[in-house]
Order: sequence, then C-alpha cells, then structure tokens
Amino acid sequence: MRSIGTLLLAFVLLFSSCKVLKPGLPSPKTEFRGVWIATVVNIDWPARGTDSWEKQKKDYLNLLKFYKDLNFNTVIVQIRTAGDALYPSDLAPWSRFLTGKEGEAPAADEDPLKWMIARAHEYGFEFHAWLNPYRATFDLKTEVLAQDHDYFLHPDWMIKYGKKYYYNPGLPEVRQKLVEVIAEVTARYDIDAIHFDDYFYPYRIQGENFDDQQSFEAYADPNQDLEDWRRSNVDSLIAQAHRSIKSHKPWVQFGISPFGVWKNNSTDPNGSDTRAGQTTFEDLYADPLVWMEKGWIDYLIPQLYWSMDLEVASHRKLVNWWSAKVKHTNLYIGNGAYKIRNNSDKAWKRKKELPKQLEFARSLPEVQGNAFFSAKSLLSGKEDVVKHIQKRLYQKTALTPASHQKGELLNAQPEFLSQKEASNFYQLSFELHAPDQYQYALVYATRKPEQLDTTDMNQLIAKIHLNGRSVFNLGKKLIAKKGAIAVTFLDRYRTETKSIVLHLNETRI
Repeated sequence: MRSIGTLLLAFVLLFSSCKVLKPGLPSPKTEFRGVWIATVVNIDWPARGTDSWEKQKKDYLNLLKFYKDLNFNTVIVQIRTAGDALYPSDLAPWSRFLTGKEGEAPAADEDPLKWMIARAHEYGFEFHAWLNPYRATFDLKTEVLAQDHDYFLHPDWMIKYGKKYYYNPGLPEVRQKLVEVIAEVTARYDIDAIHFDDYFYPYRIQGENFDDQQSFEAYADPNQDLEDWRRSNVDSLIAQAHRSIKSHKPWVQFGISPFGVWKNNSTDPNGSDTRAGQTTFEDLYADPLVWMEKGWIDYLIPQLYWSMDLEVASHRKLVNWWSAKVKHTNLYIGNGAYKIRNNSDKAWKRKKELPKQLEFARSLPEVQGNAFFSAKSLLSGKEDVVKHIQKRLYQKTALTPASHQKGELLNAQPEFLSQKEASNFYQLSFELHAPDQYQYALVYATRKPEQLDTTDMNQLIAKIHLNGRSVFNLGKKLIAKKGAIAVTFLDRYRTETKSIVLHLNETRI
C-alpha cells in the first residue's frame, strides 16, 4: 500500500508539474507587441527634462533593451504632448518635458528624434510617432509656454475647458495646422507610423461647457446638430491626416487608440454590454467605426484598460465587441499594464490578469496583437508578471503584422550576388531592385538543411536594419554549426519576400 501511495503521489506531482509548464497558445510568427512611451510630464521618458542628453539617451536605451528582451517589436513614442515638439520643428516650440524649459533647444549635437528612431530600428522595433492633436496646454500655467506657442500666436484657436486649453476642432485653420505638423514629421523622419491617442474633444467635465458655439454657427451645415458637427470635425481631421501621410510616404501607417467603449447598449443596441460613464462616440465625438469603414486608418488599438470580467466594462466583452466590428484595418488591443497592483479592482492584484488578456486576444483571429500602457509599468515590482509573459506568451520573437492597406508591392524578388569572408563575419551582397523599400533582412538558420523553415521563429537568428543598404555583415558565431541558412527581406509594408538559401559554411570566395 505504501508503494502504491508513493507511486500515486509521484503521478500527481508529475501531472501538476506538467500543468504548470503547459505552454500557452502557439506563438504566432506575426503579432503586434507594442508599448507606449509617454513623455508628457515625464511619465516614462525622459525621467526629467533637466537631465543631460547623455543621461536621457542612456535611459531610453534601457527602455528599449527591457522590451527587446521581452520580445516586443514596436515602440509608440509621444513626440507632441501639448502644442510642443520633442524634435526641431518649424511649427511648434521645443517641449519642456525634453529640455526643462519650453522653447529651449536641448544641449545635443544631434536631432533627438532622429537618434531615437535610429536606435529603435537597430533594436528591431517599429517606431510609431505619437502625437496628441487637440491638447494645447497641460495646465493653466501659461507663463511656462514659449512665445511661439500657438496659445500666443493664435489665441482665437484656444478654448479653455477645465484646467487646460484646447485647440478648437471646429476651425478649419486648426485642422490645417495639425495636418502640417503631421506632414512635417512624416516627410522629415524615417517613422513607421503616425499615432493618435484617445484625446479628441475633451472628456466631459460636469457643469462645464466647451464653448465652441460661435464656430458651430459659422461652419455647421444647416441640417447638423452640435454633436454631429463635432464628430464631422474629427472625421475631417482623420481623413485629412490620412491623405497627407499617404501622399508623402504611402507605407507609413496611421493608427489610432480610442477610448475603449464606443457606446453602451443602453443608448444604442449596436453598442457594447457595458455601463461606461463616458463613451468615445457621445462624449469625445470620435467614431472609429466610420474611420474603419472609410479606410482612413491602418490600425486601431482600443484602450481596454479594465479587467477581464469587470461588471461595468468587461475586457472580455469589449474585445469580443471590437472583434465583431473591425473591418478594413488591423485590430490590436490596448492593455492597462499600469493597473497591476495599483488599482481598486482586486483582479489586478493577480499576476495572471494581464497574461489572461493576452491569451484571450491571441485566441481570436480578428485580433493581431496588443499594446501596453505604459512603458514604466513593468520595470519594477512586477517581475513575476514579466516572467510569466516571457515564458508563456512572448517566448519567441514575432514580426509586426503586414499593413492591411498595402501599397503596390514589389514584384522583383531580391537576388543573392556574392559573399566575402573576413576573420569573424561574412559580408553578404544582394541585388535589391528598390533598396529604400526594404527595411530589414531576416536570417534563419538550423543544423539540418531538411528542417530549414522560415515559419519557425526559433530559427530566426538575426533581424538586420538595412537603412537603404543591400550589403550587410553576418557574424560567424551566429551561424556556427548551422547546416542551412536562409535570408528573407521585409519591405516597408511588412511583407516578407521568399527565402534565399545560402551555404556559407561550405563555400569560400
């Protein structure tokens, strides 16, 4: 009996250990894994505007390394917070969140944004330039604003609401200015996307009036009420921004991250089974369903920052709702990592709340990835959550999904030209018929040639940013004892070419 009991105990322990080690859903080859890096009031980066540029660079690289080690592939970096710029601009003053004083240039011998984009690309990240369109000031302390801020240049554009000033979305000249800002960034920088957050018309403040009556009377159509007119203003900005981006660089994506509840079904049967206090349609005057229908956006990341089964706004129900509504665009889910052990909802005390959300998103074919708000949320005190995500969900790297709105794809397949051998690397040369349209070279390798498989991300050994080059070096240590090597290329629409099989360990030139 004792031996039988021992065997039973061993079986139970074995079964339990297998259950613990059971892998999650299969890790897909393409999956959006993004993180927002908020710069407003130095939420994530830089730690202080008064820090030296060298210190700020070090902190930025630390963020990249942390998320690179977690196999993320996209950073969404806030480059305009409130009528300012974290880059040299002809249209806005330098941000005080970068330099310590608004309008004062950083003590750097390089363009900060150009440097940030280049480093992100070297780490294998897409760089999405996040702009807040309508927020003009962060507070009422207008004395800290530079004299070339729009608050002073165009006071007629400003509406005071609560403790901030906002650009008036109803003015055509405001929309034109914002489109010019977008065009400046798109044309000057090697970005992968322009990104808007959830701030359109401001969140409603009880007892306060957003005073745009004069512009409503001047610009509304005769058959429009105030609410429809406001939504049409936001729609106009989205349509104009989309046209501007694609006219400069058609491969640059346009993504938006709206508040997660479109409407409650108590006011519209097409809405979600939620009881949100405000909604993106009725309070922020934004209608993502129209933007998708019109093909104005490349991706949508609704902010679903609630726990899986929260009664008033269930993450599960909302993911299902957006999955049923998505069309003509990629759908990713925004997750509130900042709430982990920092919220009255007890679900966020559990280490598996966020992983459950990721698993649920992955189980739905309409959802192609996730983004976390915000970057600092996982940096400390969440090691168990990070470990769980790393081992169960993000154990392999993943490519970003191909753009839904693809441009004219390149028809010519790259060709291998030659190799040169040095002491510790091979220099590989290819014929790329439009080198500036290929962003990365991907190198896959395995011991047994018959097992070479470019769908297996375990075989991906290098992701090399090309920056217009058709020649790159491949370290010998990476391919030591590999019997087969294949190279593919990712174009700017995130489409991967057919593989080119090489035999570097056998051939000498």
